[in-house]
Amino acid sequence: MPRFKSLTLAATLSFAAAVAPACAQSADPAWLDVLSNQLAIEHACAVEYYLNTKEGELAGRRTYEARAQCRDGRQFDAALTEPETEFTIKECGVQVC
Repeated sequence: MPRFKSLTLAATLSFAAAVAPACAQSADPAWLDVLSNQLAIEHACAVEYYLNTKEGELAGRRTYEARAQCRDGRQFDAALTEPETEFTIKECGVQVC
């Protein structure tokens, strides 16, 4: 029985570790609201969800990156490096290698 409990505990901890990052991203940062508004205005994109959101720092300036999935299926990559106030947005297209 102790071995079974150890395996169950290990499986539970593994599942919790995998779910924790997803839960941590559930509270959208304010910059995603700004990006959603910019996408709606410039590209008529109603954002369904974001992929690969990243915040960082480059040469002492804050950076923000995300891929947006629109309700109509289009995807956009967006990036901003402060002190810029608007995101650079590029539509993701089909790539042929």
